[in-house]
Amino acid sequence: MNAPTPHPDLAVARQVLALESEALTALAASLDDRFAQAVSLLGGASGRVVVSGMGKSGHVARKIAATLASTGTPALFVHPAEASHGDLGMIVAGDAVLALSNSGETPELADLVGHAKRFALPLVGITGRPGSTLARAADVALVLPEAPEACPMGLAPTTSTTMQLALGDSIAVALLTRRGFTAADFRVFHPGGKLGARLSRVRDLMHGAAELPLAPPDTRMDAAIVAMTARRFGCLGVQGADGALLGIITDGDLRRSLEAGGGDALLTRRAADVMTRAPRTVGPDTLAAEALHIMNTRAITTLFVVDDEARPVGILHIHDLLRAGVA
Repeated sequence: MNAPTPHPDLAVARQVLALESEALTALAASLDDRFAQAVSLLGGASGRVVVSGMGKSGHVARKIAATLASTGTPALFVHPAEASHGDLGMIVAGDAVLALSNSGETPELADLVGHAKRFALPLVGITGRPGSTLARAADVALVLPEAPEACPMGLAPTTSTTMQLALGDSIAVALLTRRGFTAADFRVFHPGGKLGARLSRVRDLMHGAAELPLAPPDTRMDAAIVAMTARRFGCLGVQGADGALLGIITDGDLRRSLEAGGGDALLTRRAADVMTRAPRTVGPDTLAAEALHIMNTRAITTLFVVDDEARPVGILHIHDLLRAGVA
């Protein structure tokens, strides 16, 4: 039986993605020491990275500025046409300029480029033309490799803007890597939404010491079950005389003990005889996303939170992660 002919739209989409994928591969292969020089120039700015471009390059420039700012590199977008009408005052000593123009001849960039040269501001250009005005003016020119636009007429900026965007992402990631930017730093710039929730710490979501379901190891199981039920976490921590968490009793432990010896036998046993020793725990500074990963991989719903001495200081339930938007 012959395979169905793909819809024409699907064929167009695959062709576009293939062309742009090939262009990105060529871009990666074309990078050389100039890329490292550009990152050094931008990373060495004591002020901000000012990103600018006109038209489609301008839209890409806005996104690059947003990515830089959210990953620890102070940045802003300045519209080149507005720059010529007063916004050049936003660009000051200590700043560096990242200018985008596929042709390298965008007239609206002229005043901004001149301003950068006049005040000796580092200028990095991203362009598709090695001999263009922007490439010659830039301290470092990152030249995109020749690649056809995905538009069938070869006119609409498509492949070129994809390469610009990918190169901007590469610069941002190189800068954050140089800086040693961490997930904790990332959260500072992303406090809202699901991403902010996943980057929150366990200490922000856990139930504190007053709510901990705990009992000493010699507690009879009839009393231990009452303590478990009172706290409604579905588990009980078994705490030693030194305050350290020795083990945990879960609903699953109760079921297994019942199957092994019956109800009466279970109720007269000690907590230490039923508990699971050395349970998985987390510290209060563990990322919420990491705690969720532990719960998912171990198929558990609760984690005790312990300090450096293995003493319980809190407890985290999967419902806490759900309410916070982490899961």
